[in-house]
Order: sequence, then structure tokens, then C-alpha cells
Amino acid sequence: MKIYLVGGAVRDYLLKLPIKDRDWVVVGSTPQDLLKKKFKQVGKDFPVFLHPKTFEEYALARTEKKFGVGYTGFKTNYSKKVTLHEDLIRRDLTINAIAQDQYGNFIDPVHGIQDIKLRILRHISESFIEDPLRVLRVARFSAQLAHLGFYIAKETMKVMNFIVQSGELSFLTSHRVWNETRKALLTYSPHVYFLILKKCNALSILFPEIDYLYKIKKNYFFYKNKNLGEHFLFSLSNFSKKYRSIKMRFAFLCQFFIYYKNFYIQNYLNKDSFYHSHLIKKMFIRLDIPSSIRKLSYIVAKNYFFLHNIFCITSKDIVNLFNRMDIWRNPSQILKISVLSEYCLFFSKCKYHCKKKNISNFFKIIFLIINVISIKFILQEGFKGYLIKKELIRLRIFILDIYRLKVFILK
Repeated sequence: MKIYLVGGAVRDYLLKLPIKDRDWVVVGSTPQDLLKKKFKQVGKDFPVFLHPKTFEEYALARTEKKFGVGYTGFKTNYSKKVTLHEDLIRRDLTINAIAQDQYGNFIDPVHGIQDIKLRILRHISESFIEDPLRVLRVARFSAQLAHLGFYIAKETMKVMNFIVQSGELSFLTSHRVWNETRKALLTYSPHVYFLILKKCNALSILFPEIDYLYKIKKNYFFYKNKNLGEHFLFSLSNFSKKYRSIKMRFAFLCQFFIYYKNFYIQNYLNKDSFYHSHLIKKMFIRLDIPSSIRKLSYIVAKNYFFLHNIFCITSKDIVNLFNRMDIWRNPSQILKISVLSEYCLFFSKCKYHCKKKNISNFFKIIFLIINVISIKFILQEGFKGYLIKKELIRLRIFILDIYRLKVFILK
């Protein structure tokens, strides 16, 4: 039995990046051999084992043969006769097909070290086309390594286009698509992920909501005659430099879907926000996005026009808005929403926007002002039942009216 360190850990070591996970490949062994050594077996498609002390993953060297469609249509062979070379060349990219033995020696059958030096993402063989998930993986690695200057080889991009044209992307499960997207959103350059999917024509299949943005033209002061798809990538890049949270990045991404229906050209009616939130709901279901990430995105989508016209809606509407967003039980949400509201995607008709008011600070201030009202005080005044909530809302509106009168009128 021989054990080698493989994959991302070796790649990141050579790139002098922090190593997050270590994966190992075991050559010349069987599941029974590892179970006897108290390894714990996990995985359904092929046996993967967890080390009894480190809990790192150990997989038997294997080969794969395509017999069906999609990423599941493979027959796996993990017998003792499978060599390290055979295991490495079945992988996707050359930079992921490097192994290291216990003495520190590198085994590099497809010249992955050279491609690391050249900063190239290159597929290993024609078997690359057998797994449609690799289109997303290459896009994700592009986002992950873009800040180091990596780019996709021309021949690899051609193969990715071929996979898309074959229709095999439709066999990917929502879990697989979201898992790669989630990892991409956590990289330094998440916008690169969507850029690569657009270049290989996969964006319209996997994210039609984003692809639609490329059909809409919009003029900006320093961004003339460009489509909103390009503006989306540019904006996501800038936003991601400041905020690393996947919840924030995904919610920011969802804001752009307001343009899916061009109602905003005529007016800013609430029906647009309804259409906007309905579109996002469908995407949540299609990609099976976790509820922890959905919540913030849906709140911002559903209340989009209220958030971006906060200065010119009534105090009653603001209090009702905070009630809908359940700010009182989750006050930390106000910080996230205030940041997202600062990134207004269009020029509002509200006259106060012309004065360049700080939306983010305004959100925080009005929350602190109206949150000081104590229910204990209302109870002491003798209010009971549903009248408690009614009086609480009335006082919040009253105090907010006084503050806004002082800020916007008296000043």
C-alpha cells in the first residue's frame, strides 16, 4: 500500500497558498484493508475513507469509464491494480493532477507544475468532455485563481463549449450547480465565474436571469453604451472587494434581476418588486439554495423600490417596511440591508437623491431612533391586547416624523 497527497493541497502548496484540506489517494489497497486500520467509510459513488485521527479523506486509486449521460453516468474501478498514473490522468485539469509522496517528491505525469508556472488552466485529455460538471469547475477555478493571473487555455475553452452544445449541462443536479456557485462566490473574483460561463455559452442555461442582463443597454456617466451584463460583472467585482460574506454577495447579485422586466422605465410601482421577488423565488427553487442565504436576498428583492427610495416614502411606510423585514427581532439585519441599499442600480426619481444623502447611514439612524420606544412604557399607559401593537406603531411613526422634519425641513 502506498499513500500520496494529491489535488488541491499539492496545487496550493506550489502556489504558496494556504492549504485548507488535504486529500490522499491510496494505491494498491482495498476497502477491507482500510477498514481493518479503523478508517471510516463514507461516500456512495465510490468508497472514500476518513482517517481515524486526522479525519482527512483517503480515496482508493480509481479509473472511470463513461456509460451514460451527466456526471453520474460513470462506472468506477478501484481495484488494487489501478496505478497512481491512471488515477491522476482521469482528473480534470493538469494543475490538479500532481501527487506528492511521503518523501516530498512530486509525481507530475501531465506537466501540471509547468502549467502552474505558466498560469494556465488546461484540461488533461479528451475524457474531460465526459463530465459536464467540469465546465463549472473550470469556471470556479478561474475565479479562485484569477488574482494570480491564471487563464483558460484556448483548447480547454473549446472543449467547454462543446460540452455546453452537447446538452449535458441539463443533467446536472441543482445541488451540484449550487455547490460550485457557492465556492465561486467565496473566491476573490466571483465575477470571473459568471464571465467564464458566459464565454462558453453556459450562462443562459444555468443562470438565465443573469444572461438576460446582456440584452439590456444602459448608459452611465463613465460607462457609455454598455449592457447591464457587463455592468453586473464590474459591480460585483467592486462589491466583492469590500464584502466577503456569501449572503451579502448573493443578495447583491439578486438586485440586478430588477431589470428583468423593464417596468422601471415608466414608473417605480410595487408590481415591479413583486415580479422581481417572484423571479428570485423561482431561482431559489431551481438551484435549491439554502434558506440561510435566501432570506436576505428575498427581503431586499421584495422591498427593492422602498429601500432605494427611502427618503421620499412616508414614515408610516418606513415603519411598515421594518415590520415586514422583521428588523426588531433581528437587528443585525439592518446593517446588511443598509449596505445593500447603498448600491442603488438606477437613478431614483426621488428628489432627495439629488442631495446625495447617505442611504446607509439614514437606515441606521432611523432604526436607532424608533427602536428606543419601550413596550413597557406602553403597558404602563394601560394599553392591552392588539392596542399595544397599534400604539407602538403610532409612536414609532410619530418620532420618525419629528426626526425627518428636523433633518429635511428645518435644516
